[in-house]
Amino acid sequence: MGKGKTDKAAAILPFVNATDLDKSLAMVRAIRHPLRQRMLQYMHEQGEMTVTDLYIKLRMEQSLVSQHLALLRQAGLVKTRREGKFIFYAVNYERLEHMSGIFAQLAAMVE
Repeated sequence: MGKGKTDKAAAILPFVNATDLDKSLAMVRAIRHPLRQRMLQYMHEQGEMTVTDLYIKLRMEQSLVSQHLALLRQAGLVKTRREGKFIFYAVNYERLEHMSGIFAQLAAMVE
């Protein structure tokens, strides 16, 4: 590996601890699941959706959709907004853009 790539690695990942790595892996796992990708796509198309909107659209059990939403929320990939008894979910574009930038930097390091 050339000095330039070593310098990039030091600038991007000067220190990675187990907690940071676990959080990063949770985010990647959350976004890689096909069902969660569909959920994010529907939220992108609609702007925001409730659990009911999603389970009707996906034709799945409410409990399963709720479990997947919880994983997306824990990973910071969706935002929530409460209106009365309803919780609306929307894509967290800022987090996705941030992740995309990090992934692009990591990919550039291994080229």
